[in-house]
Amino acid sequence: MDEKYFAKKVERKWQAKWAESHVFEAEIGDERPKFYQLEMLPYPSGNLHMGHVRNYSAGDVVAWFKRLKGFNVLHPIGWDSFGQPAEDAAIKRGVNPREWTEENIKVMQGQLQRLGLSYDWSRQMAAHRPEYYKWDQWFFLKMYEKGLAYKRMTQVNWCETDQATLSNEQASGGLCWRCGNPVTKKDLEQWFLKTTDYADQLLDDMAEIESGWPQNVIKRQRDWIGRSEGAYVDFKLHFPTGKLNHSAVDAPKSIKVFTTRIDTIYGANAVVLAATHPVVEGFKGTFSKDVVEKIDEIVAENLKPKERDEEVEKDGIDTGLKVLNPFSNEPLPVWVGNYVMMEYGTGAVMSVPAHDERDWDFAKKFGLPIRQVISEPHLAHEHHTMQALALDAAHTDYGVLVHSDFWNGRTSDEAKKEMTHYAETHGFGKAATTYRLRDWGISRQRLWGSPIPIVYCDTCGVVPERYENLPVRLPENAPITGTGESPLAKVAEFVETKCPNCDGPARRETDTMDTFVDSSWYYYRYLDPNNADMPFDPATAEYWTPVDQYIGGDDHAVMHLIYARFWTKVMRDLGLVKFDEPFRRLLTQGMVVGETFFDESTGKRKYFPPDQVTVERDAKGKITSAGSTDGIELKYAIERMSKSKGNGVDPDEMVEIYGADATRLFVLFAAPVENELVWHESGIEGAVRFLQRVWRFVYKWKASGQWPVDGGPSGSGSEAAKKLRQKTHQTIQRVQDSLSTLQFNTPVAGLMELINALYESKIEPESATDEEKFAVYEGTRALVLMLAPFAPHVAEELYEQVTGDSGGMIASGASYPEYRAELAVADEIEIAVQVNGKLRSRILASPEASNDELEKLALADEKVLEFTRGKQVAKVIVVPKRLVNVVAR
Repeated sequence: MDEKYFAKKVERKWQAKWAESHVFEAEIGDERPKFYQLEMLPYPSGNLHMGHVRNYSAGDVVAWFKRLKGFNVLHPIGWDSFGQPAEDAAIKRGVNPREWTEENIKVMQGQLQRLGLSYDWSRQMAAHRPEYYKWDQWFFLKMYEKGLAYKRMTQVNWCETDQATLSNEQASGGLCWRCGNPVTKKDLEQWFLKTTDYADQLLDDMAEIESGWPQNVIKRQRDWIGRSEGAYVDFKLHFPTGKLNHSAVDAPKSIKVFTTRIDTIYGANAVVLAATHPVVEGFKGTFSKDVVEKIDEIVAENLKPKERDEEVEKDGIDTGLKVLNPFSNEPLPVWVGNYVMMEYGTGAVMSVPAHDERDWDFAKKFGLPIRQVISEPHLAHEHHTMQALALDAAHTDYGVLVHSDFWNGRTSDEAKKEMTHYAETHGFGKAATTYRLRDWGISRQRLWGSPIPIVYCDTCGVVPERYENLPVRLPENAPITGTGESPLAKVAEFVETKCPNCDGPARRETDTMDTFVDSSWYYYRYLDPNNADMPFDPATAEYWTPVDQYIGGDDHAVMHLIYARFWTKVMRDLGLVKFDEPFRRLLTQGMVVGETFFDESTGKRKYFPPDQVTVERDAKGKITSAGSTDGIELKYAIERMSKSKGNGVDPDEMVEIYGADATRLFVLFAAPVENELVWHESGIEGAVRFLQRVWRFVYKWKASGQWPVDGGPSGSGSEAAKKLRQKTHQTIQRVQDSLSTLQFNTPVAGLMELINALYESKIEPESATDEEKFAVYEGTRALVLMLAPFAPHVAEELYEQVTGDSGGMIASGASYPEYRAELAVADEIEIAVQVNGKLRSRILASPEASNDELEKLALADEKVLEFTRGKQVAKVIVVPKRLVNVVAR
């Protein structure tokens, strides 16, 4: 054992040993209970970032801990290797996307291996390889057979300049990411998967996972699916003259709205339509010029891509049309509003501003009347119109109906049922359930994705490819320009094929699948990566799945996880799995962020790398840059890591300088894993110092020749030995409890306290009794075992030195240290004592002391006597094992 800790030497040694022994390769048939640990697979961009390191280090801690606790652990990794960045690289660098991707995988695999992550590399998969995407195509065909895959016309983001479809990310801000010109919408035929067929299951099955998933993710999924119970109501168009303009004779004669609050219908002041609603289209020829111009303006604005929940300022115009409220027979104006979209609901809403915040904003902006029809129960009997006028915000709660004719006095719940039934029996409405969730559009006009296995034949029409012809392979080369139609359309040998039905000439589909297809089921392929006959063996899946713990970024909390849950339900219906939910527990880790320094006096931010900045904060917090005689005043922020901002950190550089163990230890210790981590290099230096302290302690005892120690102590031992054993077993329990609840920073703090206790025990090898030697041995061995999930290389090396077993490994059979409760119990505990709520003293007492004993000890304390002298003790409140509060007057 070297006297000094040389991280790279130790890490190379143990990475080689792990690889040679295949110790992390999991097999079925092991008698231990199984545990499937999974982290979201990376896109092979070429380099890991610190967010990757944090994600994968957290997962590795769980994998190591579960092995130590006696589980048969599956911990695989692979590559989400299809997607647009590879095509972008092909355009920018003039490279083949396949070669670029494979090279990046090679680089990133090396980075992951240098971090010493305990992956079963024998199960590695990559989405862009035919042996994987063959099964994307297989699943597509199965869904096509079940009616879950279909093609229809839809709107896509379109750049007229480049003649190309764009993803939402490429069209951010309404401008093309490449040419900067405005993006519009274009109608194209696209392939969809019917996620809506599983909407109810996606919602209802959350009961199975709610206890193991973050509540914010559960809420976001529920909101995304957006199930609404309500009613459809038809508002008939009303023409006072009884005549209809000849240009609109074929237009719809009524407007269907969906509402979850039919109880508020007497408060409706208008019906608001999407700008592309059929009624708008049908009557547009009857509208005034001003109305037509405003509608066209709204249409143009809505064609610009926006985030799903992006707020826009309310805008609209009165069309001049009227409808009749079917309950009150009151004529209502028909407006066009920019906040109503045809793709949601019916493209029409009834506006009830007194009881809907969105309608309130619209009514306030355009001066529309506001009528309150729901009141708080205690105000209902004295409700009058002035109360409605006095509202200063929408009253969105349920209550009692007022100003609602026959239904006055009904509760909202009663009225909703009765009014829906009334609408049904009178033929102008019916109960309904709607969803915000839309079917999943998987078509992409790109090369770098799984080809959709469909053939178009002039004789037979749309024909699915035969299973025996899978995979439909991507061509080795295709002209990738980023403009125009899919690159596959320009490869004749790909497009021109034979019809699987009639063997006549046919054309292949040139769209490829969304990359979310690949990431929806990859964790099942890990189970059986070499299976050439099926995506995976159902019996193998029955052993390993569901996934026990999934870890990944919060940015995938909605789409990826909804798609993965949908895919599992489809596989269940295909007989491949026997459960409903793929992930029992989910942890979403926070981002790694860094300090940025920038000057924006010119109107554009110029970032300064930290090594060019002198942080000299005056009373006003001024920061100046180095290299300038006057100094430039800079602004400071904490932002997501990026090379362009000067705050990026290269994991390879950290591993090279400080070692993989220290890098991993720091990203887990610096902050709770679900929170943001602000990177400070001084923190990783602290992690190195901790590991060095552990190393030096083991070296001192190893060099003394006092290890290993056989058996336990024969007697009670010294006070130092007793206290050290107490700290050891307290730490064993503390670390176990923390890791069981996925806390990673607090266990590291516990390990730091334990090494402090080992040093502070003052037990020296030359003078120690057998009991003291055992206490040191027990504490050091436990420390090293508990350190393994966080810093596995140094832990393996030190375990070898502590146990004297040069052939053994923690990874191949060591167990988590045994906790003994009787040794962890303190002889005395510290109890805070307050007088009239203020801390005045602390006393020591037995953990088993009764309330009466604690009260007597507190009242006898000198400091307590000082603050109660001359006063009468009115009451003593005891919180067992924690606090005594003396109330004196």
